Amino acid sequence: MNELPPQPVKLPPSGASLHPEPPPPDWRDEALPPAAPPRLAHATRGQRIALLVGLVIVAWLALQLFASILMPFVAAAGIAYVLDPATSRLTRAGMPRGVAALLMIVAVIAAALLFALLLYPVILSQIGLLIGRIPEYVLLLQDWAREVITHLQERFGSQVVDDKLRDLVGGQAGAMLSFLAAALSRVIGGGFALFNVISLIVVTPVVAFYLLRDWPGVVARVDSWLPRRYAEVIRAQVREVDRILSAWVRGQALCCLLLALFYAAGLSLVGLDLGLIVGIAAGVLSFIPYVGSITGGLTSIGLALAQFPGWHGVIMVCVVLVVGQILEGYVIYPRFLGDRVELPAVWVIFALFAGGAAFGFLGIMLAVPIAATIGVLCRFWLRRYLSSALYLDPPGGGRPGA
Repeated sequence: MNELPPQPVKLPPSGASLHPEPPPPDWRDEALPPAAPPRLAHATRGQRIALLVGLVIVAWLALQLFASILMPFVAAAGIAYVLDPATSRLTRAGMPRGVAALLMIVAVIAAALLFALLLYPVILSQIGLLIGRIPEYVLLLQDWAREVITHLQERFGSQVVDDKLRDLVGGQAGAMLSFLAAALSRVIGGGFALFNVISLIVVTPVVAFYLLRDWPGVVARVDSWLPRRYAEVIRAQVREVDRILSAWVRGQALCCLLLALFYAAGLSLVGLDLGLIVGIAAGVLSFIPYVGSITGGLTSIGLALAQFPGWHGVIMVCVVLVVGQILEGYVIYPRFLGDRVELPAVWVIFALFAGGAAFGFLGIMLAVPIAATIGVLCRFWLRRYLSSALYLDPPGGGRPGA
């Protein structure tokens, strides 16, 4: 084979190194050293308590300052909360969130308009009937009071019960009935006038639409503000509040609707003149435990005694009330509420009255959510206490011989 001639080797110039150093890298190619993570100072217990107290104070001041204008926004938030599950189902079915929210709000407005168109004239006519019969009811009540006083005179003697007391009781009974009837008409008229206020007619549906459309984003934004250390604990408690509150709101709404329909239909069928108003009021007020039943029962029996000459009509009214109580206690409430709602009746009554005394109708609207939240937090801290050393420490600190 022909071999190639050897190639001459080029030696570096004199004084040069055989292993030259590589050229220095360009400054633009140098990678900056990784920045050290910032050292975060741990929050103290005092800072956490101050944050919690500050949030409570800000919320209380906001309610105090803006209570007169918050009602449409609170009502809109309640509507969005109730309609969110149905809107989410429509969204998962492929409908855009905005279209689904608009559809749900339009459905609510249509239902309210249907109620106003169908029932409002009937209720107004029955209110006029009640006002027209107030003098008759006053005379009947005065006669009944005089008969009672006369019977007491015959039983205990005129020295204990005199004629002046009989006249006084009869007159005061009539004045009391007139006052109650006037107050009832003002309350009913004011309640319907409330729906004619521009803030509730215009602002509430608009705010409810935007809240319902942006509900997932609002929840995600609030979730991002949670302190990282307690985020999971707070989420767990919020889920518990949502479970209890959603079961109570939706279940109680269905119970009130069914009871209102039953009482209104039953009392109207037995011939009670104001049966529609009394039945609807009893059903609506049933969200306050025992209040709806007691109010509807006393009112309907009193009207039956004044309207029907014999006992047959009164007995029929009592049968309607008893059947309604059986349905409420054994069918409706166990079916739609059951044991999912951990809100005792006494706690709900106290919350509603306390909220009404503090902030009026706005306080009544916020009473049940706040009561559910306080109940969940109290149960959480009670579990923490029962599993802590503060509760489990034995007597004497566990020292031998103690």
